Amino acid sequence: MKKSFAVIGLGRFGGAVVRELAVSGQEVLAMDSSEDQVNKFMNIASHAVVGNAQDETTLKQLGIRNFDIVVVAIGQDIQASILVTLMIKEMGVKYVLAKAQNDYSCTCA
Repeated sequence: MKKSFAVIGLGRFGGAVVRELAVSGQEVLAMDSSEDQVNKFMNIASHAVVGNAQDETTLKQLGIRNFDIVVVAIGQDIQASILVTLMIKEMGVKYVLAKAQNDYSCTCA
């Protein structure tokens, strides 16, 4: 069954997730605050957008709550990762995977 994915953060991990999802034929939104990073995925992801995921209005405008699965791949800033994960869960996304790059990494569902 085809699912819709959003990947927030297009570093090594997030970028690899986007590539794998696209290859498997899934609908995937790629999002990052860096225009350079987003440009790398314009022809790979179904949709690629530049935006600040810490801005609740931006997430709402993207319709983030309509995605089946959201991957939060903000690895360099644990506070941003936690904030974005909490906002997305509060918006009603049923399945969220969060990646963090430190000793306290976890996957949240």
